[in-house]
Amino acid sequence: MADVNAIAKQFVDYYYSTFAGNRPGLATLYRDSSMMTWEGQQIQGVGPIIEKLSSLPFEKVAHRVTTLDAQPSSPSQPSMIVLVTGLLIVDDSQNPLNFSQTFQLYPEAGTYFVQNDVFRLNYG
Repeated sequence: MADVNAIAKQFVDYYYSTFAGNRPGLATLYRDSSMMTWEGQQIQGVGPIIEKLSSLPFEKVAHRVTTLDAQPSSPSQPSMIVLVTGLLIVDDSQNPLNFSQTFQLYPEAGTYFVQNDVFRLNYG
């Protein structure tokens, strides 16, 4: 398998820059079988996931990645789990929010798509 850390970094950089500038553009990263859990709410499929992300109540957002860990997740296919922690800055707020997000990436046609996505704000 290729270097999971390099692939994970490239994916995360692309995901968060697209999230900041064009949330509907994230549709290419999900499939109808994809599942997202956003703050405990489970959502399945490209349309509902993009609808959720597009309807979030902020105009501007920046993800500042603090840590990024990646591991191969299956001995039979080159899939991976990516765990991100960091700061979420919404609408130029002076009080960033701590977040964690986990992606399960599956290979497809020379690239990867998000099979599972779990996002949580970390309070406390």
